[in-house]
Amino acid sequence: MAKALIFGANGQDGFYLNQQLRELNFDVIGISRHGNWINGDISDHSFVTAVIKKYCPGIVFNLAANSTTSHSALFENNATIGTGTLNLLESVKNYSPDTKIFISGSGLQFHNDGLPIKETDQFEATSPYAISRIQTTFAARYYRSLGIKAYVGYFFNHESPFRSERHMSKKIAAAAKRISNGSTEKLEIGDITVKKEWGFAGDIVSSILCLTSQNDIYEATLGTGVAYSIEEWLQTCFSLVDLNWQDHVITKENFIPEYNVLVSDPSTINSLGWTPEVSFKSLAKMMLADHV
Repeated sequence: MAKALIFGANGQDGFYLNQQLRELNFDVIGISRHGNWINGDISDHSFVTAVIKKYCPGIVFNLAANSTTSHSALFENNATIGTGTLNLLESVKNYSPDTKIFISGSGLQFHNDGLPIKETDQFEATSPYAISRIQTTFAARYYRSLGIKAYVGYFFNHESPFRSERHMSKKIAAAAKRISNGSTEKLEIGDITVKKEWGFAGDIVSSILCLTSQNDIYEATLGTGVAYSIEEWLQTCFSLVDLNWQDHVITKENFIPEYNVLVSDPSTINSLGWTPEVSFKSLAKMMLADHV
């Protein structure tokens, strides 16, 4: 049975990836700083080396990261994303060179003029998070030149019931559900005109497996290619519980969003046979029901 190693197994993507890999008869080994997996830190070179030497997996997935663009996470992003990826690539090169590696990228590492973003577009270092992601892409390309099968999938916004309320999708869905059950709270939100993707995490994970199942294309944007505004998410969630969102939402004045539109051009991953299955409305229903 082929072995698959997941760094960052405790997040939403790790959950769905573990589930889908097991359906494909992989022996899955999860690693995380928290949760019921092997406890370890990807920024610890000796730990990563020991794990790779022990398991010699068929494939490794690097999902480990604190997905924040805040400057306060500068050193954490550098350690987990930057150093962690180098640890993984070097360990595979030295001890398991036939192992495939999937490295998470982000739509936030690209120049964004509001148009759909493709994997061949220009990078832009707009945050410490973007800097670390850009570094790992170039690291993957370097190790690819050394013969390592290093894939990079650039993620765009994707959701599931596993999201916490620090994420806008869950914040809105959870508030709509509480209000429908009698809460009198008011939901405060910034710019509701911001548009982004609202893909389902299970779908996006299946695109990772699609990308890593072939050996011709090593980088692709992994997204739905469709953007919806926060206002549309509000409208959908509140209407599903028979409420008018305008009666329960306060918008913040003078709020400056990180971007106005963030959307992918998924033509490359589509060309490999992947398309998302869960619709915007179906995702909202799932988030309101709070189950997978």
